[in-house]
Amino acid sequence: MYYIGVDLGTSAVKLLLMDGKGAIKNIVSKEYPLSFPKPGWSEQNPEDWDEQVMAGIKELIADVDGNEVAGISFGGQMHGLVILDKDDNVIRPAILWNDGRTTKECDYLNNTIGKDKLSEYTANIAFAGFTAPKILWVKENEPENFAKIAKIMLPKDYIAYRLSGVHCTDVSDASGMLLFDVKNRTWSKEMCEICSVKEEQLAKIYESYETVGTILPEVAKKLGISENCKIVAGAGDNAAAAVGTGTVGDGACNISLGTSGTIFISSKNFGVDSNNALHSFAHADGTYHLMGCMLSAASCNKWWMDEIIGTKDYAAEQKSIEKLGENHVFFLPYLMGERSPINDPMARATFTGITMDTTRADMTQAVLEGVAFALRDSFEVARSLGVDIKRSKICGGGAKSPLWKKIVANVLNIKIDVIESEEGPALGGAMLAAVANGEYATVQAAADAIVKIVDTVEPDPELVAKYEARYQEFKRIYPALKPVFNA
Repeated sequence: MYYIGVDLGTSAVKLLLMDGKGAIKNIVSKEYPLSFPKPGWSEQNPEDWDEQVMAGIKELIADVDGNEVAGISFGGQMHGLVILDKDDNVIRPAILWNDGRTTKECDYLNNTIGKDKLSEYTANIAFAGFTAPKILWVKENEPENFAKIAKIMLPKDYIAYRLSGVHCTDVSDASGMLLFDVKNRTWSKEMCEICSVKEEQLAKIYESYETVGTILPEVAKKLGISENCKIVAGAGDNAAAAVGTGTVGDGACNISLGTSGTIFISSKNFGVDSNNALHSFAHADGTYHLMGCMLSAASCNKWWMDEIIGTKDYAAEQKSIEKLGENHVFFLPYLMGERSPINDPMARATFTGITMDTTRADMTQAVLEGVAFALRDSFEVARSLGVDIKRSKICGGGAKSPLWKKIVANVLNIKIDVIESEEGPALGGAMLAAVANGEYATVQAAADAIVKIVDTVEPDPELVAKYEARYQEFKRIYPALKPVFNA
């Protein structure tokens, strides 16, 4: 049998076809537009997602028997607000995870309602990208749209609905809404009341590996798939990527260098850091995880290469970078503001330390290092909780760069394990579909069977020492510039 993983990303959807033994048979990507109606805003049309997912599935299974597709599941961009009316029509464009318009709403939630109460109700505090502040923004600024809301959904769950007809979500994606009681894996009645949301407006909650229904007959016919194909809840992109990299069980770590950057630490026990600098979410394997999320990671390098330098040959730009740990230029990677651990939507990207002898390679190196330093900021919070991480898996587009992996290993002073397939959320989604169909007894069993480590990047003590000194310098830049950003 075959299983499809749908990774609904910010710029494109990636679809992956996997057989029951975990072998990847085909991968298809389909792009769709992203709009920025105002500075700091970020939106997409959910209909574009649906259109490209349907076209992508057709292309993905063109060379196999569609009747052999037993399950479809998902990884997807988190936090996005998709609102439907009573006829299940999309009311307005989705407000995405990297949208920064909700400063006022976050201030209200964190300061008026109070961070202690938010943490008690949801295990988290308000961040600009989270869903609940977006709901409050719509209520305040688009009351006519707020009045029409019959269902509140997340991006990947809208696709699951279009395939199955079921309004569903999973525990990992729901964790990032600020409407979900993470510890007890249920909707928070208190947060619903605060946000003027009725529980019937929210989707039914599933574990990530649970079946929500079967594919709608008319959709099955359109795609050439059996009507018995199961639609499986899936997970938020980071939890799905963690499944796809085998980051399940207790104490495992994964670093994702995608559009956003994350440090993801799985745990069998529920836990919250005292400052809520890291997110405390439910995991796709039935346990929990801590996560530090920076809004711009590989997207920093893409911006620098595409928009500033004007090249698509990323590898060529990195070839001339040789003196690691000695760069005098620093880059703050806050192109879209920042979440973990500073929670500052007003923060901005900067280059610091440029002199007359600064080269193009120095600037490129600073971008790569700036992302690694910002990841370490979250890493330090985890260490303060007593989490001792000696090694981590890595995935995402940035993980294809040997240089970047080397920088990350030495900035964090840990071993970086490279896995055979760096397909992240798409593979994780396919694995969850396989678990739901009984190919594997548990998510852990699927990870043990499918995920293979093919290389390990070891930190070099001399380089670690150099980067330690550079990181201490990097740490001083944001606090010094924060008053400028606020002004």
